This record gives sequence, structure tokens and C-alpha cells, in this order.
Amino acid sequence: MNDTRIKTIEQVREFLAGNSAVEFSISAKDECYSWIEQILIRFGYRNRGKAEKGLLLDLIGKVSGYSRIQIKRLVKQYSDTGRIKRRKSISKGFTRKYTHQDIRLLAYTDGLHRDLSGPAIKKICERAWKEFGDAKYERLAGISVSHLYNLRRG
Repeated sequence: MNDTRIKTIEQVREFLAGNSAVEFSISAKDECYSWIEQILIRFGYRNRGKAEKGLLLDLIGKVSGYSRIQIKRLVKQYSDTGRIKRRKSISKGFTRKYTHQDIRLLAYTDGLHRDLSGPAIKKICERAWKEFGDAKYERLAGISVSHLYNLRRG
């Protein structure tokens, strides 16, 4: 969007009043964040009064399509750091407790015992590890019956 003609707060006010029925949106988040940062710098957001800051937030909301809360979060980030950057997700999810080898071993044990009930298979796995010392059953020895059924299903 070419908004270089909007240079004063009065022009922002006129823009908002004249485009009430028009919908805007910027598709790429990086582009939108960059545009918001440019607006905040161009209008000297930090040095504005409360009413003028509200107009700038309205302008950003109108063009970006973001909610007021999202805009305030971005403005706070700008106020704290002088930049607006996307945060990268670092979540890696849950780690798997039972490996594919454990699932194959469970299926093999089920086959040997002709698909016994969950509690019976659980007890067999516990005994294989605790009484007979079979290292393959170490993780399966502590499995819950409900998780055993989930592994069978899936």
C-alpha cells in the first residue's frame, strides 16, 4: 500500500473518516510488521499524546486487520526494543516415550499370547523386565493399560 501521502495526524483522521466502508489487509505478516514499524517511526508515536496515539492505532487496525490487543502488543514491542519482529516458535512438542521398536515388541507379545486383555499383557511386560531381566521390556514394564490400548490401536 502506498501511504506516503499521509504525513500528518489530520490526514490520518481524514483517511479514517473517509474510508469507513473500505476493508484493507496486508497478506504477509513480515510485510505488515514492517509497515506498522514504519508508521510508528514516521509519526513519532512515542512523542504523541493519548488521542493521537489512538488515531494511529485505529489507522494500523484499519489497514492491517489486526485486533486492538494485537496492535498494542506490537506497539509495546516497538516501545521496548525500537523494532517489531516476529517471534519464532521454539516448541518441539512432546517426546515419544515408546519407540517403534517398543510397539513392534508389544505386537509380538500380543501375538504370542493370542491378544490377551490389556492388564494381562501389562503384567507379562512387567514380569519380563523385573523377574527375567529382559532389557527389551524395560520401557513397556511401566506402561499403563490405557496407553497400551492406545499403542495397539495406533
